Amino acid sequence: MLSNLGEDKSIYLQIKEMIEDEILRDILKEEEQVPSTTELSKFYKINPATAAKGINLLVDESIIYKKRGIGMFVQTGAKEKIMETRKKSFRETFLKKIISEAQLIGISKNELKKMIDEENDL
Repeated sequence: MLSNLGEDKSIYLQIKEMIEDEILRDILKEEEQVPSTTELSKFYKINPATAAKGINLLVDESIIYKKRGIGMFVQTGAKEKIMETRKKSFRETFLKKIISEAQLIGISKNELKKMIDEENDL
């Protein structure tokens, strides 16, 4: 788990993204138990309802599911689902803006590719 939460976005969204990140990094694997809302609220010193809101978003997206009386678990196929959603978001949020700015300032497709390759080599 992250050691602290930022102030750039809602806490419940940060909780959701933190769990997604742990799934993407294979810290949480399919069918493994997710930290409970109580654990999250104690660790981050937040209201349990806030932690539950982040968890419920993941349930709504079929990333995690509840085993009655046991807790929440990572859904089979969750990692692929998260990757697909994040790739789409990356394209919409970052890539289109980068391409638009590159076109505006006269950077060619090849120059942009070269820049990406150079940054990737660092």
